[in-house]
Amino acid sequence: MRFLTVAASLAATGTALIAAAPALAAPPGVTGGAHPAEASAASHLAEASATPEATTYDWSNAAISGGGYVPGIIYSQTEPGLVYARTDIGGTYRLDRATDTWVPLLDHVGWDDWNRLGVLSLATDPVDTHRVYAATGMYTNEWDPDNGAILRSDDYGETWEATELPFKVGGNMPGRGIGERLVVDPADNDVLYYGAESGNGLWRSTDAGVTFSQVESFPNVGDFIPDAGSGNSYLEQNLGVLWTAFDADSAEAGPSQTLITAVADVDDPLYRSDDGGETWTPIANAPTGYIAHHGVIDQASRSLYLTTSNTSGPYDGSDGEVWRYDLDSGAWTDITPQARPVGGDFGFGGLTVDRSDPDTLMVVSQIQWWPDVLIFRSTDRGETWSAIWDYDDSKGGEFSSRYDQDISAVPWLRFGKEVGEPQMWAEPTPKLGWMVSALEIDPFNSDELMYGTGATIYRSGNLTDWDLDGGVIDIAPSAQGIEETAIQDLVAPTGDVDLVSAMLDLGGFVHEDIAAVSDAFQGPYFGGGTSVDAAGRDGATVARAGTDGSGAHLAAVSHDEGATWVASPAAADASGPGTVAVGAEGSAVVWSPAGADARFSTDGGDTWETTAGLPVGARVEADRVDPHAFYGFLGGDFFVSADGGATFVATPAQGLPVEGNVRFAAVPGAPGALWLAGGEEDGTYGLWRTADAGSTWQRVDGFDEADTVGFGKAAPGATLPAIYVAAKRDGVRGVWRSIDGGDTWVRINDDEHQWGWIGADIEGDPDVFGRVYIATNGRGIVVGDDSTAAAADPWSPAVAYGAGDVVTYDDATWVASWWTRGQAPGGVSGPWQEVAAEDSGIAVWTASRTFTRGDVVTHGGELWRAKWYARGSEPGASEYGPWEALQY
Repeated sequence: MRFLTVAASLAATGTALIAAAPALAAPPGVTGGAHPAEASAASHLAEASATPEATTYDWSNAAISGGGYVPGIIYSQTEPGLVYARTDIGGTYRLDRATDTWVPLLDHVGWDDWNRLGVLSLATDPVDTHRVYAATGMYTNEWDPDNGAILRSDDYGETWEATELPFKVGGNMPGRGIGERLVVDPADNDVLYYGAESGNGLWRSTDAGVTFSQVESFPNVGDFIPDAGSGNSYLEQNLGVLWTAFDADSAEAGPSQTLITAVADVDDPLYRSDDGGETWTPIANAPTGYIAHHGVIDQASRSLYLTTSNTSGPYDGSDGEVWRYDLDSGAWTDITPQARPVGGDFGFGGLTVDRSDPDTLMVVSQIQWWPDVLIFRSTDRGETWSAIWDYDDSKGGEFSSRYDQDISAVPWLRFGKEVGEPQMWAEPTPKLGWMVSALEIDPFNSDELMYGTGATIYRSGNLTDWDLDGGVIDIAPSAQGIEETAIQDLVAPTGDVDLVSAMLDLGGFVHEDIAAVSDAFQGPYFGGGTSVDAAGRDGATVARAGTDGSGAHLAAVSHDEGATWVASPAAADASGPGTVAVGAEGSAVVWSPAGADARFSTDGGDTWETTAGLPVGARVEADRVDPHAFYGFLGGDFFVSADGGATFVATPAQGLPVEGNVRFAAVPGAPGALWLAGGEEDGTYGLWRTADAGSTWQRVDGFDEADTVGFGKAAPGATLPAIYVAAKRDGVRGVWRSIDGGDTWVRINDDEHQWGWIGADIEGDPDVFGRVYIATNGRGIVVGDDSTAAAADPWSPAVAYGAGDVVTYDDATWVASWWTRGQAPGGVSGPWQEVAAEDSGIAVWTASRTFTRGDVVTHGGELWRAKWYARGSEPGASEYGPWEALQY
């Protein structure tokens, strides 16, 4: 029989430094003596602090289904059904055909090697199909201090080994949709080529990716810079060598002999080798003036197909062409689709050949922001084309389309607009996409098309219907599992809503059910969100801060769990949305925009006034119990407000981080109790806690670094909420949990589940013990569930219980104060204490539980605070008793 030992002292709650001293102004304290037997029990419980039990966590994502740019979709040309997707900041994925979900493959990437979640290229081995390779790194400018790496796996991406590169890789740089830069020679699959950025040339491996060396004979490292002289280092990087294609028919008894490699050079864009890469020459008469985005060799027709654009993409491209090159004769044929329904021109990005029907190929405009991208299809090797939509001048300008698009499974793809049928001279909702670099027909199924956009993957399962007279293909999002969003803030309210999030690009979500995709914030719609909060004692009231579609920085408040919102006036003088905090009862709100004065509302967001005493740009949070208490932090200084955010004063706190990422959070159920995490390397960095509203802080031992802290439902029988931190403790980076007020800690993630940089936010669930939500920068909202967590066993008269053991009896949870056997829980005295709490974390008064000075409980619909030791004394029963009503 299993018992849960609670490692917190029930009788000495205040010693954990999160059960609060009075939040702001304490009334005179009264000290009371304990009965000798009760004192003994308290002492016994205090000694029951045991080592935390081992935990096992299951990890998943809150359902968003997409959310970011997918620059590459890579089908295996030899194993049916095998397909990968790469993203610019969220790693790479493999499609599980059985569940039709994408499986993340790089969640092992940790805090220090975060840049490996940027995947610039991916290659699947056409011979040993269990092999897969990824070129990883985030930026080639100073934003990324580390070089890139080639990762290799021989088990479909389940596990990886890394080859460090002597240069940077830009998975999130301009041109990241070009490629693929990393390829496997189908004639000798130990041979790989990689085209590097920033003038680093062409590289080759002859040992299946274990080592790489530069191809010294390759004559051109590229010279195209997206915006030279701009002063923006992000736009001043050389795109370098772009991709390599193999003529598989050229192989003899070894590697392919004929290779074509593209370079970011508008004058000499293509090079050819006919001796296995020993010598190279520019391809005669190759189309110039453009960047060669994609090249595909079709062995059946002995042709290279080529798409080009005048810029690197993925955000731009105003001109381009499509060409066919005869591998044997060297002849070039311009096969550029001529349809331009809205008159403007565009470059071309995605390119695919139907391997089951090589006469069929498709291309797509790299960018046509308005009204939509154009996808083209040819069934005669590019001699003629049909467009997925067009304006038919022969019918008086009638709009025609060859698609039916359904986003009902992912409603946020409407981006705040009403869904409608496409029509003339109007941007459709939903759009077919933008930034379309990845366009692929399944090599074993001519009916399956996938393409990546700046927000999702779309898929069709009836592609050949396009070729019928009047045929229409069905298109729907297919990105389940690719949760590529950059999360800025989270809050898990009490009540029916599971989670509220703020994120870049999509604004954020109210997830009534984290397993179901919901619509993004509406009324107002946010194009990017930075902060969310919920009232500590009223989960129906939530607030958010973000930027709307016009670029205005706003806050918005809802009193019905996000169904409707009241928006603030725009902060015209602000540089960003900043942070927002909601008072414990939901009527007071404080909003601190970036670059502008903070403001507060006392009527739930209907009207706003300027806050006094809080410096511009301070981060704000609200007390979870006291509706008038708010807190702020900036540059090592901590601020407190006792009047609903109207005025703030600095506390005398010393020793907090001055620089770096800092996050702090108020403890549920404990007014004036807060924890703070943050700092930076080579400076003040760690985890602190306070019980006096930030006047004094105590550093938490063992934490070398800490970045974010949050709270969740207490363990069964525990009196203190579970604490979660993303931190380095005793030299180990991870996600850590304490169920005893911070006395002991256990790491709950492992080396296979790290998710890169996770310093934005962490939140526990108020309703489910052990559930934790982690904000990531590219892997969405990670959800952890403690698979070892279990409800306490029912009390049994035959079992001997020790101090701290937890049981259930008469639908209540009880904790043993000392050794007992045969004595049923119940009554005011005795070995058992009944422990209960609201979802808000506030303790529910029970007659059998021991409370100490400062403990806050709810009873009779009111809040009470213990003035001294209390057990069995009912709040409100006597004006001379141990309880005082909190007059909030």
